[in-house]
Amino acid sequence: MIHIILFKDNPDADPQIRSAHMPAHLDFLEANSNLIKAAGPLSTTSGAGNGGLWLLDAPQGTDIDALIRKDPFWPTGLRKSYEILNWTQVYADGQRLIHP
Repeated sequence: MIHIILFKDNPDADPQIRSAHMPAHLDFLEANSNLIKAAGPLSTTSGAGNGGLWLLDAPQGTDIDALIRKDPFWPTGLRKSYEILNWTQVYADGQRLIHP
């Protein structure tokens, strides 16, 4: 099942946290590439940082909360919260993926 994980950053977090922990965060993403298919920061249309996103392809029963809490960014206080959304892809690369 495909999930979208939306992260909200803590506005009071030290701006240096992200750069200080980025190498460990990227190592974590690579080590979990079997589940985390894509990841990256989000920003507003004006360019202000606005959290992050993971595209996760995880079998039913995967403890997504535990995976999130293993990310080196989590214990730093950078992340304020997260939301897990299920996603059903119905269109990609100019093609319908379902035929109702």
